[in-house]
Amino acid sequence: MELDPLVDSPTVFIGHDVLNHCLYADWRGDYNQEMSRSTCRMLLAVQRQRPCPKLLNDYSSMTRSTVQLTQWGEQWLADMQAAGLRCIAWVLPHDPLARQVTEDLVQAIDAPRGVAFLDVASAYSWLRRQVVPVVPPSTN
Repeated sequence: MELDPLVDSPTVFIGHDVLNHCLYADWRGDYNQEMSRSTCRMLLAVQRQRPCPKLLNDYSSMTRSTVQLTQWGEQWLADMQAAGLRCIAWVLPHDPLARQVTEDLVQAIDAPRGVAFLDVASAYSWLRRQVVPVVPPSTN
């Protein structure tokens, strides 16, 4: 995976894999609802600038999570999908509680299609096999 870095902060790295039409987000540290929203806003801004049908959400560097899927999160997912996102691969965090929170989150999402993985290589391999059209984002 060769990434064009777009955001690099202490809490998140976001890169663009041009060859595979994929965004990569490395979530770092402890996450609560507000930190998650902040990172999601960054991802949406990036998705709107460089629409990609695939996202690798790497939570392996996340040390703690208390995030739940809310109405705000459902709207964010709809906005990401409207901006061209079609599938998300989640790499589960190592922390058992954060892992359970993430698994519950992934299971609650209907669209875009999401699958959880234990490692980045498996997640990336799955994303590369997904055949999704590179769709221009909607303008609403």
